[in-house]
Amino acid sequence: MSLLNDALKAAEQRQNRPQVSRAYTGQTQGQPTKRSKAPLLAVLLVVILAGGGVGWWVMGQPSAEAPQQATTEAPVPPALPEPVAEVSEEQPKAAAPLPKPEPIQPVAQLAKPAPEPEAKAPEPKPESPRLKSDQQAEQVAETKATSAPGDAETKVQESVQSPVKQPRETPQAIDRRTSRDLERLLARGRTTEAEQRLIELTARQPAPESREVFARQMLVQQMPARALDWLPQSLASDHASLRLLRARAQLEQGSLKQAVTTLRSQVPAVDAFPEYRVTLATLLQQSGEPEAAAAHWSELIEYQNNQPAWWLGLAMALDAAGQTNSAARAYVQAAAMPGLSERLASYARQRLQALQAGS
Repeated sequence: MSLLNDALKAAEQRQNRPQVSRAYTGQTQGQPTKRSKAPLLAVLLVVILAGGGVGWWVMGQPSAEAPQQATTEAPVPPALPEPVAEVSEEQPKAAAPLPKPEPIQPVAQLAKPAPEPEAKAPEPKPESPRLKSDQQAEQVAETKATSAPGDAETKVQESVQSPVKQPRETPQAIDRRTSRDLERLLARGRTTEAEQRLIELTARQPAPESREVFARQMLVQQMPARALDWLPQSLASDHASLRLLRARAQLEQGSLKQAVTTLRSQVPAVDAFPEYRVTLATLLQQSGEPEAAAAHWSELIEYQNNQPAWWLGLAMALDAAGQTNSAARAYVQAAAMPGLSERLASYARQRLQALQAGS
């Protein structure tokens, strides 16, 4: 800059130097000699070159600092540029300093103010594929639900209007199923639990089969009173199996007459319930009614004549009734048939010998 100032001062001194008037000689003054313009052109060229160098130095200084600043600063996440106003080349020296130097933006970006930066939402954490698939499934379900909001209500209304008829379990089927459950419980010794199940069932229906299972087990355990609790007369009158168990419980309590009365109230056919007839004939024989007992034994033998015990029962009833010849033939038949125990077979032979000797 000092060279430039010296050159300008020298040029001004040459231009402002006063011309010395020549001495008057009486001759007309000639035209001044032409000065050379080369020094002036040289000065202007120096001024132009100096100005260009200064401008180049000024413009090049920030661009040289930008890469150095980019390398020294730590990498930051990408952010939108803040708006930068146009800065004129000539700024007053007294202007307030900028708060923070920003990286120089390209000229194309300086031409337009950049939009205000928006707050960038934090990036969501990567979801697992399984969670993502569940969310997608939920979205699909929600879409279907919103697309057809009345489907569920329509199905409910249709089901109410036209209900599907399910096969309803009959009381007899419930009773049969419960009786099997009671048999399993009693076989495992869980009597209290079985009786509780029976209480719950009989509160809703008669349940004769379940009653029979429990009462029979009570007779096996020699608890006739507990068996009778589940064999009321009102219900036993309609079911031969319950009458039979009731008569046996009464017999266990020592009431032979009540047992016979219970069995005689309604006598089933032989082919329907042979065991009932056998018990009734035996009790009639014990109660002193051999002829009535012989009648029941005869019906049993007509139904099935290959039972030696029935032949022996008939022989004993006829023997007690005084029908010796008929009794002897029945004893012979019973002793000759297989299946009779040795003790009963021996009794049949002894009675046969006694009848033959008495005749």
